[in-house]
Amino acid sequence: MSPLDIVRIPALSDNYVWLVHDPASKATMVVDPAVADPVLEAAAARGWAITDIWNTHWHPDHTGGNAAIKEAAKAWGGCTITGPAAEYARIPTLDVQVTGGDRVALGAHVAEVWDVPAHTAGHIAYHFADDAAIFVGDTIFAMGCGRLFEGTAEQMFANMRRFDALDDATRVYCAHEYTLSNARFAVTVDPGNAALAARLAQVESARAAGEATVPTSIGAERATNPFLRAPTAAELGRIRALKDAA
Repeated sequence: MSPLDIVRIPALSDNYVWLVHDPASKATMVVDPAVADPVLEAAAARGWAITDIWNTHWHPDHTGGNAAIKEAAKAWGGCTITGPAAEYARIPTLDVQVTGGDRVALGAHVAEVWDVPAHTAGHIAYHFADDAAIFVGDTIFAMGCGRLFEGTAEQMFANMRRFDALDDATRVYCAHEYTLSNARFAVTVDPGNAALAARLAQVESARAAGEATVPTSIGAERATNPFLRAPTAAELGRIRALKDAA
């Protein structure tokens, strides 16, 4: 099975849209299109026809490009939009509703749907176990986690335990460039972590040069992410509240 081609597309002020292509089947999927135009341009530049859109949650900066991409896709046979069943009413463009334990495919590459509520009540992630990749939306970020808009610290802690069970090499495709602010906060709550201090320096250098800092990896997060490292839900909630107030 040929590896997936995964392209990072910057959008809005700090979003990343992920364009995912299976060379064998020619299927092409978009994860969380904030807007349509840069996604369509990136696909066209590579000669790829978008066949699928996968949403992780309902927020407009993750679904805003759905309708326009779906309309453009009529020119090459259409595309199917898949997303969380629990948020169907808030994503009117959805064609296929999925929930935890379901499987979705891009060619021969199969992803398991994970229920990861907390940022939104029906948030999901897509885990390609055979490809060592997971698309997490706004659940976990490089050295951070999503705000608890519609859920609890207990739910987010449970999500972190699932992520923590993955192999170090698993690549984590999150949806925002929040890494620098997350790193600067993380050192305030974990000041003795040498790996974190080193990573902050790397991120500061990368951002100063205009470079992206994601995808990240489970191994990197296990060493430096205070939310993944939190020993209890109460501690995760405490540091999330501190981050919200920062």
